[in-house]
Amino acid sequence: MKKVIGITVVLVGAALLAYPKVKPLFSTPATTENSQNRTSLLQVEAVQVEEETIEDQIFTSGSVLAEEDVELSAEASGIITDILFDEGSMVEEGDLLVKINDSELQAEKRRATFRLNLAEQREERQKALLERGGISQDDYDAILNEVNVIRSELDLINARINQTEIRAPFSGQVGLKYVSEGSYISPNSQIASLQSLDPIKIDFSIPERYISRIAIGDRISFTVQGVDSTFSGQVYAIEPRISRDTRSISIRARSDNSGRLLFPGAFANITLVLDEIDDALMLPTISVIPELNSQKIYVIRNGLVEEVRVQTGLRTSEKVQIISGIAPGDTVLTTGILQVNPGTEVEITKLINGPDL
Repeated sequence: MKKVIGITVVLVGAALLAYPKVKPLFSTPATTENSQNRTSLLQVEAVQVEEETIEDQIFTSGSVLAEEDVELSAEASGIITDILFDEGSMVEEGDLLVKINDSELQAEKRRATFRLNLAEQREERQKALLERGGISQDDYDAILNEVNVIRSELDLINARINQTEIRAPFSGQVGLKYVSEGSYISPNSQIASLQSLDPIKIDFSIPERYISRIAIGDRISFTVQGVDSTFSGQVYAIEPRISRDTRSISIRARSDNSGRLLFPGAFANITLVLDEIDDALMLPTISVIPELNSQKIYVIRNGLVEEVRVQTGLRTSEKVQIISGIAPGDTVLTTGILQVNPGTEVEITKLINGPDL
């Protein structure tokens, strides 16, 4: 039995040695291999670096204030005889708004006027006598002093009459009135408000660490609730001290309000522009890879990936400023960042800011 098996194996081996070699039916050309290599390149997207204008900004909140704002009040007590303004109306500086009864003062003024006229006539006669030597200098000085005293009394009466008149200290808009004709008022009585609304002020504060970067003339933009517009303004005053409670510095800006869309007391969301850079190199935040003590990006040159260390600056919601490490025209990787290494060959399928591919 063992012999039979051995003979069979020998015969099979001999048959295999005698069987002619068969050539392959198909062969892979070199061009096909090159095509497969190209399609196997990592496809990525990139951005071509270009200069942009950016602003260094602070976001804060504040309040809208009137340019000028006063509560109208009386210097004297008395009965109101006339109210010469309409609620919500515009008035000019010096306009008479409220008149208090001054009949007693007017009577005193007429009496003082009569006394003054009589004294001035006596003074003229005494002066003529003095020139002819008919009276002494002392007699003339006495009558001249009487004239001056009566004039002073008349000036005092006129001043008291002025206190019965409430006039507009500046041009603006009168608010609601809280008195009526016939009301008795005193210096503590609430009459109405007067506000100048164009231009208008914006008060806000910023942290003390920005004190060296804020200056008169800096620009702001702001919005208020209920108005679908963004307003602009300019810083014109800075508080020369830092609040010990909040460690912040108070700032005041002024804005045009010719459209009467802004009202005192409104809450404002404010953007303060600290600096404007015209030639900033900005990259999408996703392109910058943070490391322990540095940051890097991947630049594509001649189809190959290169690793570049960079220094960053300002940030926006989507981009970061690159201070050093790149130049305008460089092509920076934005996708496939985790799949590449220095020297990796890639194919760009989309290039932002660059020519169409």
